[in-house]
Amino acid sequence: MAANNPIAGLNKIFDNRIRLGVMSILMVNDAISFNDLKQMLEVTDGNLATHLQTLEEENFLKVHKGFVGRKTNTTYSVTRAGEKAFNEHIAALEKIIKGIK
Repeated sequence: MAANNPIAGLNKIFDNRIRLGVMSILMVNDAISFNDLKQMLEVTDGNLATHLQTLEEENFLKVHKGFVGRKTNTTYSVTRAGEKAFNEHIAALEKIIKGIK
């Protein structure tokens, strides 16, 4: 890869707008529930679940399963690896936008 490749620092995992949205939300929240993510991103259960699974497989988020009363409650939080990867992705985007060589 050429050193001046403007997209070299971008992470392909975050190309998808839903995964980008999930990570953006998780970066500013300690933990967030599946339903809150679904409402915020205006996506279907299946669509969100698929993208969350991709992020989990990359070790970018942690899944916490618990109960609120008798109802299951699944929340998600960002991992250190996820935080690092996302910050690097954002830095690469900023570099492209600013046109820094």
